[in-house]
Amino acid sequence: MGYFRFLTAGESHGPGLTALVEGVPAGITLSEAYIRRDLARRQRGYGRGARQQIETDHARITSGVRHGVTLGGPISMFIENRDFSTGKGPDGVPWVDEMSIEPSDVPFEPITRLRPGHADTPGITKYAQDDARNILERSSARESAARVAAGAIARRLLEEIGVEVHSHVVGIGGVTAAPPTTIDWEQLENSPVRCADPLAAENMVQAIDAARQHGDSLGGVFEVVATGVPIGLGSHIQWDRKLSTRLAAAVMSVNSVKGVEFGAGFTQAAMRGSQVHDVVKPVDEWERAEDGSWVRPWPRRSNNSGGLEGGMTTGEPVVVRAMVKPIATIMNALETVDLRTGEKVERAHYERSDITFVPTCAVIGEAMVCIALADAVMEKFGGDHLSETLRNARAYLAETGPRRSPTPSP
Repeated sequence: MGYFRFLTAGESHGPGLTALVEGVPAGITLSEAYIRRDLARRQRGYGRGARQQIETDHARITSGVRHGVTLGGPISMFIENRDFSTGKGPDGVPWVDEMSIEPSDVPFEPITRLRPGHADTPGITKYAQDDARNILERSSARESAARVAAGAIARRLLEEIGVEVHSHVVGIGGVTAAPPTTIDWEQLENSPVRCADPLAAENMVQAIDAARQHGDSLGGVFEVVATGVPIGLGSHIQWDRKLSTRLAAAVMSVNSVKGVEFGAGFTQAAMRGSQVHDVVKPVDEWERAEDGSWVRPWPRRSNNSGGLEGGMTTGEPVVVRAMVKPIATIMNALETVDLRTGEKVERAHYERSDITFVPTCAVIGEAMVCIALADAVMEKFGGDHLSETLRNARAYLAETGPRRSPTPSP
């Protein structure tokens, strides 16, 4: 059982999405406006499709919050799909009849031309369906809006203990950004592709335009960075308690993500151990806060591990990088087969789609990292009310550092 967990429900073109979040302490200020900020970031990004012109995502909180403060119980949210009633379905009308909960007399054509790269083929087989819409509606990336809403609540909890989580795009369509020394996260939001390298961002936009002209799609790479993470979250005791396991699973669950790495990642395979491992600084190089406490105990000279050793946080920034494959729905649809006959057809089913959603995946990745970290925070510090959680965190951090004072020099 998770200490901070969530569930989502809903279909891409149904009435809406539901998110249920559990494990949030009482006493945290939370508003719909705060959640809406991340939902708006998810909808932006060069290369997005026409649906973003219809939807203006807003998570309506329906339980767990009173007078702007969490109560400690489950928080439920509903995000309306405006496309359900105002968008255009396959016959040029809203999706009300196509996605009706009750049986409908309105005829519709089942989707039988299976789409390569989607959940269609294994889904119709596993669930014994004769219409791929019964699979694609739930497997759609539209579900990620509910995840981002849940992630915003996790972010709000993390803020209380000083953790910040951000993301940026490091590559789209083979265009790679130069490694940044520092990132102005507020300024980054003005980039159409959420890239900190202006020249690379311009080339990414050109690559997206070229793919659009050819009716194709692009993938890429994004990076999530969490700072202020306390040392010692997670555990080495069992494989499923390792925070590296939980973070990797969380980010891999994002639609189209096909690879996850931490810190220096796969480049470490070509390096020697002496070049890879993060040396701990001696205590005389540690930084103290005004109250005399350590700003960050056991600081490192590098962070090739991405802030994780033995499945636990080191206190350095947690750095997670993910590879996103090109979107499976492409305008110039690939050949496929018909699920009724198994015979070849020239073009797979196509519905409107993005050219790339790497910038969006970065925001979704942020949400999943926030959720995994919030779970680890509540596992470590507990607390039914925020004041208890913070008290436990302060007590723990006050005891970190050397077990005794350094031996004075003779």
